[in-house]
Amino acid sequence: MTKQPSQFQTVIEANAAHKNTFKELVNYRELFYFLAWRDILVRYKQTVLGVCWAIIRPLLTMAVFSLVFGKIAHLANGEVNYSLFVLAGLLPWLLFSGSLIDTSQSLANNRQMISKIYFPRVILPISDIAVHLVDFAISLFLFLLLIGWNGYLFHWSIVFIPLFIVHTLILSIGCGLWLSALSARYRDFSFIVPFLVQFGVFLSPVGYSAFLLSEEMQWMYFINPMAGIIEGFRWCCFGILHPQLMYGILLSLITSTFLLISGFRFFRKFERTCVDII
Repeated sequence: MTKQPSQFQTVIEANAAHKNTFKELVNYRELFYFLAWRDILVRYKQTVLGVCWAIIRPLLTMAVFSLVFGKIAHLANGEVNYSLFVLAGLLPWLLFSGSLIDTSQSLANNRQMISKIYFPRVILPISDIAVHLVDFAISLFLFLLLIGWNGYLFHWSIVFIPLFIVHTLILSIGCGLWLSALSARYRDFSFIVPFLVQFGVFLSPVGYSAFLLSEEMQWMYFINPMAGIIEGFRWCCFGILHPQLMYGILLSLITSTFLLISGFRFFRKFERTCVDII
């Protein structure tokens, strides 16, 4: 016999009016603004330096990479100032890696709210990314001042920077949707994600150029979508166009779009049962 549901059982789900996902996100935009603003305030609450950490962190990381890869490993290519070269790779990487860590725990950190009311859960990981986007904007402003001071700001390619910011967000949202759902289902991912970030910084061309590799290796290397984003970002800043760059950007965009679409579908499927799991 099939067990009948209890008359006191409450099911929290979207009603018929909320089946259109994009319309639903528009309807809940105020909740998105509130969550994003809440996370921004919490991030800098009771800090002495406040938003200055958005500048200090990439500068300190740049100094370490310049020492290890530039002075010790001698990977500086001599085409541009190596410290600025590293910083150009760090900015999109820090946006992506920070988003990845926070979005992976977005469902688990908000389990009480999820279990009480219905709202599109996809808002949670996306709102976490907004915090890192603010940090990125502050760091980018400083970076543009630095490259302008060093005479690199006058390349026409700099107008394409917003496209690579959007590209990074596409990848961050796609990976974030996958990891937030997987982390809520399997707690192991709370340990795996930080490891992936630490390991991934060396697999991405942050402290070196992807074009130092042979052409055969480059075809495989650009499967990592951050490789195309980072090298594209450097092209925007310094105007140095390598023969394989457009291929790398295209492959990166295809991979990022696939992760976004598949991550969204997987997240929406998991969303139906997430209240019972978390």
